[in-house]
Amino acid sequence: MTDVLIIGGGLAGLSCARVLQHQGVSYTLLEASDALGGRVRTDEVDGFLLDRGFQVLLTAYPETERQLDYQRLGLRSFYDGALVFTGRGFQRVADPRRQPSAAWSTLRASVGSVADKLRILRLRQAVTRPPLQTLFERPETSTLDALRTRYGFSDTMIERFFRPFFGGIFLDQSLAASSRMFEFVFRMFSTGTAALPAGGIQAIPRQLAEPLPAEAIRLNTRVVAVDASGAVTTEAGETLQAQAVVVATEAPAAAQLLGAAAKITPLDAKSTTCLYYAADRPPVQDPVLMLSGDGRGPVNNVSVLTNVAPSYGPPGQALLSVVVLGEAEADDASLDRAVRTQLTGWFGPEVGTWRHLRTYRVRYALPDQAPPFLTPLERPIRLAERLFVCGDHRQTASLNGALVSGRHAGEMVAALMATGP
Repeated sequence: MTDVLIIGGGLAGLSCARVLQHQGVSYTLLEASDALGGRVRTDEVDGFLLDRGFQVLLTAYPETERQLDYQRLGLRSFYDGALVFTGRGFQRVADPRRQPSAAWSTLRASVGSVADKLRILRLRQAVTRPPLQTLFERPETSTLDALRTRYGFSDTMIERFFRPFFGGIFLDQSLAASSRMFEFVFRMFSTGTAALPAGGIQAIPRQLAEPLPAEAIRLNTRVVAVDASGAVTTEAGETLQAQAVVVATEAPAAAQLLGAAAKITPLDAKSTTCLYYAADRPPVQDPVLMLSGDGRGPVNNVSVLTNVAPSYGPPGQALLSVVVLGEAEADDASLDRAVRTQLTGWFGPEVGTWRHLRTYRVRYALPDQAPPFLTPLERPIRLAERLFVCGDHRQTASLNGALVSGRHAGEMVAALMATGP
């Protein structure tokens, strides 16, 4: 009998398994799908690397710095700023400390007033100067309320820059996500870069899984029931027994497995739809995120991924990622037409020549992060003496949060095993 059963092979489950591996605790990781990674997956289509939804790694994340080898991932960074489409063309907004040549264009950009640009500098100081823990001790409100009342940004700046930029990060254009999460993410952008692994976002879970023995991992094994005593039942009717169980799934799946008594929250989720296109030439040359600042059409943001990481496409071809927030109601063909119509206004008729590769509809992309999502910073991981839960719904909803939560679960389980049966 194995010591521990880990249900779920996403980042949290892998992080937990790595701790147990290091501590010499035996475990079996049960993953329902055909590969590890959870939502952090990449498909290869016609020589292009298509991440299942637009995802980036923020290099300043403390836990990814701790657990990942960035050099081996071959990280390629985005431009420190954005191009904002306002209806009269693109306006460049950049961090003047990192992109000093863009300082004048940023100051003149019609996404907000000069005072707004100065407020960004003050916001940067407010989130980078104090210890990180301080951000999670400030009063928690919504991102929108913090932008308006705590930092004094104008409606124009919020609508044209913050709503599409952070709406794209939180998958929520209402900006209802926790102000603590906003300040944490703004700090990460201010002190590091947004990057892509050369081999696609799934290179992250692949690297995490490298030290784990193949015999400890079972793919295509869906769990349908969990008992606090350590008994687990699979969809195939198999019953497995262990001294401890760690449920490392998305919140709805965890709630279904553990029952109402576990009080798994939040169950509400944010969805996203990501369309990928191939083009003979990129519409821009920069490795930059392009934002919809005029609020027209379904598109929230666009990026040419091969400008960031050329390995995302075959030589001489450009790969574009187009993000529509929410679970788009239109069918794929209708959504494609609406996207092309909007982007023709951005880039011209060449959009009509782009080849649609695939559309991903990610129903559960992130947990709902509205307050009091980060009060406290981490929800309980130990639910019973031998029953644990981890995932990005327990911590900051991010790659960082998933890894931290999984590590904490692994450390608690290892301590339990050290005390004996």
